[in-house]
Amino acid sequence: MQVTETVSEGLRREFQVVVPVNELEGRLVERLGELKDRVRINGFRPGKVPVAHLKRIYGKAAMAEAIEAALRDVNTKIVTDHGFRLAMEPQIKMPEEENAVDEVLSGKSDLAYTVTMDILPPIQLADFKTISVDKPVAPVADSEVDEGIQKIAEQNRPFGPKAEGAKAEKGDRVSISFVGKIDGEAFEGGSAEDIQVLIGSNTFIPGFEDQLIGVGAGDQRLVKVTFPENYLSDALAGKAAEFDVKAKSIETPGDVVVGDDFAKSLGLDSLSKLKDAVKGRLTQEHAGVTRQKVKRMLLDKLDALHKFEVTPALLETEFETMWKGVVDEMAKEKKTFADEGTTEEAARADYRNIADRRVRLGLVLAEIGYKNNIRVTDEELTKAIVDRARQFPGQEQQIWDLYQKNPAAAENLRAPIYEEKVIDFLLELVNVTEKPVSREELYRDDDAQAA
Repeated sequence: MQVTETVSEGLRREFQVVVPVNELEGRLVERLGELKDRVRINGFRPGKVPVAHLKRIYGKAAMAEAIEAALRDVNTKIVTDHGFRLAMEPQIKMPEEENAVDEVLSGKSDLAYTVTMDILPPIQLADFKTISVDKPVAPVADSEVDEGIQKIAEQNRPFGPKAEGAKAEKGDRVSISFVGKIDGEAFEGGSAEDIQVLIGSNTFIPGFEDQLIGVGAGDQRLVKVTFPENYLSDALAGKAAEFDVKAKSIETPGDVVVGDDFAKSLGLDSLSKLKDAVKGRLTQEHAGVTRQKVKRMLLDKLDALHKFEVTPALLETEFETMWKGVVDEMAKEKKTFADEGTTEEAARADYRNIADRRVRLGLVLAEIGYKNNIRVTDEELTKAIVDRARQFPGQEQQIWDLYQKNPAAAENLRAPIYEEKVIDFLLELVNVTEKPVSREELYRDDDAQAA
């Protein structure tokens, strides 16, 4: 076997590899020997099939397996001998000449190929004990708890029939049936029976609910609306539609007395317990926002302290993924770069910088985890899969099977768990100072960099 390094530029290495035909023949014979005791061929006793006969029948298939094993072994040896840490899987380029591959499979010529390897850059980690971050903390005020309980009360208000002949007003609930049409033709998903509409809830297409104001039980009304440009269905986005609506009944909201009885109707022992539950939920929400802001600040510090060349292939992959999302979203919303106050060239430069930051931070976090033996356990991954499956009631088994049979999908769950574990590790080392803030300040959307 001959391995010659042909390119050493930045973080890219390229090797020309030649595996002699006699070495491939040896691997082939070894592979056929393994098949000898397993295959069943008429006229031969098990284990007694001559290798020459096996070669005539399975020669090319076995040689393909031998070549695959040779590629794997050679690439592993290159990585080991040079002490590489690969950024991604090696890229193999086989001979392009006509019949060249067939000659190798037939055992008539050497295997010659080129392998390109993108390696991880050397990363000098900063002294994390020199990093300081502020931790914004907002206590849950009694007014927030009262506001939360009031929202629950609004959501659980009883509705009763409106007086005969009364017309629908904002806040009323109307039971309707309707048939939707575009250009005079009914469209899929545009018809329904006995649908309840809370006027003013803004849950229907913009303009739909307002046109029900003044309708009475038994009335029919033509409602004209236009689907939003960013509507979920591309077939309906931006289209003008008409709905033949029949109001079947009108209900008006009743009063809710917030007290122990109301709490009991929600399954809690008392109003005090309800307040505790709401305060607990709000405390968790505040903690989640605090966590994200601290993480963002920490990533900003890591970004400033770790400047190095990133692997071109990783950068290009990240950028292309991001850019496709940007272009697809703009097309969906029918926007141009001029609408966003920029140009395509400027936007590309901005997103390439964001991609560079993301790749560098990803490599830094991976290096921290690697050097400190941080791992995602099987138990943690299993819990994540179970939690994910629970988000799809009735489809839990299908979701579970998806992740069990698809390593790439499971890896998509593993990555964020790993990142959060590394962040937890860092927060134990950096200097964290709690900073009391108001709720408004905590939830303020600061100018955030993508991470």
